[in-house]
Amino acid sequence: MSLGFLIKLKILWAINDIQKIYYPTLAAIDVPVNAVTIVILSRGKCGLSTCVTRYLVAMAAADLMVIIFDLILRQIPIVYRDEFIFVWNIRVCNIHAVLLYAATDCSVWFTVTFTFDRFVAICCQKLKTKYCTEKTAAVVLGTVTVLSCLKNIFWYFLYSRTYWLSNSPWFCTVTYDAFRSLAWASVEFMHYVITPFIPFLLILLFNALTVRHILVANRARRKLRNRSSGESPSDPEMANRRKSMIVLFVISGNFMLLWVVFTVCSILKRFDYLGYPVSLPTFVPEIGFMLQLLSCCTNTFIYAVTQRKFREELSNGVIYPLVMIVKLIR
Repeated sequence: MSLGFLIKLKILWAINDIQKIYYPTLAAIDVPVNAVTIVILSRGKCGLSTCVTRYLVAMAAADLMVIIFDLILRQIPIVYRDEFIFVWNIRVCNIHAVLLYAATDCSVWFTVTFTFDRFVAICCQKLKTKYCTEKTAAVVLGTVTVLSCLKNIFWYFLYSRTYWLSNSPWFCTVTYDAFRSLAWASVEFMHYVITPFIPFLLILLFNALTVRHILVANRARRKLRNRSSGESPSDPEMANRRKSMIVLFVISGNFMLLWVVFTVCSILKRFDYLGYPVSLPTFVPEIGFMLQLLSCCTNTFIYAVTQRKFREELSNGVIYPLVMIVKLIR
């Protein structure tokens, strides 16, 4: 047994020990955080347009579903395998897979649709009044949800009903034919291309176009104001654009950063099981899972950091129950 193999094995064991604390802690934080985010945004008192609010609520709801189906019902039973042996007798794994991957697709593509909506709002003024509306947002989000469910039905047939309690590479058992099938491999490969490889490219494209438009518009606006006033006073419009750009880039950049390891590992792993081995330590995919699930709670913290009214509503939501408890005690 080589020294390199022993090092990789010890790292894997260490990560597994970390996951036993990390996953339950993340679940304990994520569920209430996303639930509170949904409630606060749904109240419509954060100073955001109804269109933006719909997207952000949908993103929080999708993240909450990912936490339930992926973190709580998949990852925690895997890391606590001995305590969840009974799961082998619950034969609904293929149904679980459909719901899990549909929720994941919604979470990813809601981020894409939000990025596109902000691109239209900032860069396409003529289209803005027609596209950036509450009705359009509802139609877009509904369409994405339906397509995500339809797209992931194939997992029902690829997986069996029995849980494997492992991520190597699937969490449900599969038949040997599916294991080595080029047809199933192609379908699975396209799944990871559609989510999240294509979203990566789309988010990069929309953000690049948005940055270019904002920089050009700001440069022109600055020159115009300098000519008219002879000085460079503060410009509220430019300040608002800057804030919008920061929120957009932090949300999309956070998504890409936390998903990149999972995406690369998922694609390379499928090549490995088709007979095209790629040297990838076992612990790397586990890190990918940990980062991907972390992305489901970071958006709330982004809102709290960048949105003053969101912070105020969050504070009120925390303080109000405490005040009521004090009143009841008195």
